Amino acid sequence: MTPPRSIIGNLTVSSWFANPWRRRAILFVLAVIFAVLALFPRLYRTASSLTPTDPSSLGLQGALGQLGAGASVFGSQAAVEISLKVARSQGVRRAVAADLDLPKRLNMSDPLAIDRWLVSNVEIRSLRGGIIQVESKLTDAKLGLDLVRSFTQATRFQLARIARNQTAYKRDVLVNLVRSSRQRLDRAQAAYDSFRRRTRYSQPGPSIGAIGARIPTLQAELKAREVELNAARAFATDENMSVRRIIAEIQAIRRQLAEAQSLDANDPDSVNRVVVQSTQVQDLERELNIARGLYEGYRRYLEGAAVEDLTSTSSVRVLEEPYVDSARQFRTIPAGLFILIVLLAGAMEFYLMRPPLGDPRRNLSPAR
Repeated sequence: MTPPRSIIGNLTVSSWFANPWRRRAILFVLAVIFAVLALFPRLYRTASSLTPTDPSSLGLQGALGQLGAGASVFGSQAAVEISLKVARSQGVRRAVAADLDLPKRLNMSDPLAIDRWLVSNVEIRSLRGGIIQVESKLTDAKLGLDLVRSFTQATRFQLARIARNQTAYKRDVLVNLVRSSRQRLDRAQAAYDSFRRRTRYSQPGPSIGAIGARIPTLQAELKAREVELNAARAFATDENMSVRRIIAEIQAIRRQLAEAQSLDANDPDSVNRVVVQSTQVQDLERELNIARGLYEGYRRYLEGAAVEDLTSTSSVRVLEEPYVDSARQFRTIPAGLFILIVLLAGAMEFYLMRPPLGDPRRNLSPAR
């Protein structure tokens, strides 16, 4: 039983390829055609590479960090993806078309046709290390250079515009926050100063603390005088001048202690007044410290936003200026078809030289 022929076997016995000279002529002509189409007209590869800018690469990382503006407006993880998205956006393509006057150079009046032409003839991709490459393969080297250069400039301009808009929005928010925190600080300072004028304390905290500390001092002094009185009575009577002096001092200390321990709010040295005033001054000082901290923090961030304005135009660095690749460029489809024709010709010749088992041509001379 004769085994079924393979695809190569069926081709070799077809009417087009049965004659060896005709087969070789057809394959040779096809190979030459595809080789010519792969090489001519000559393609020129133009390319440029860029990368998102890190603040540390500008030498401003320390300053931006101190001002609270060290982070990228895009986010460190998404900088390359956002740059790719912007470079491939329709806005960039329209800017390139307007910059190079492509309707006139390409003889196209339809904006959509120009947009499709740019998508198919300009490739934008990311490489390792966060590098973005813009490349084009055209028969016109000057047009290719202009395209790559215009895409690079339009991408930088668009990213800088986005960064400026983000910074402007951030600055507006911070200006409002600084204004509101300044008003809160003014109110807190006015309330604190009013309390100082009302109580006549230049430093309310230490002054109130000193008043509160009088009670333990008076109690300790009273105990010392009572001990001294007991010791004096061991050698003299109450009519003695020294004893009478000690008794008078003890009475005076007890009156002062009674006034200090009084709960009368009208008494300036009473415990009740000290408690009330200490609570008030704690609330006022707490509000003043919070308002001052918020104001200083927002003001520092606002200064950082001003520095970001200066670095917004440096959001992308160009690593390689647009250039023409010196390597020979091949068209992929004709080159692939050329290789396919060469492999097909080799396979058919080898098939005829060594036919498979069961093929009646196996016993024929290979001169065919």
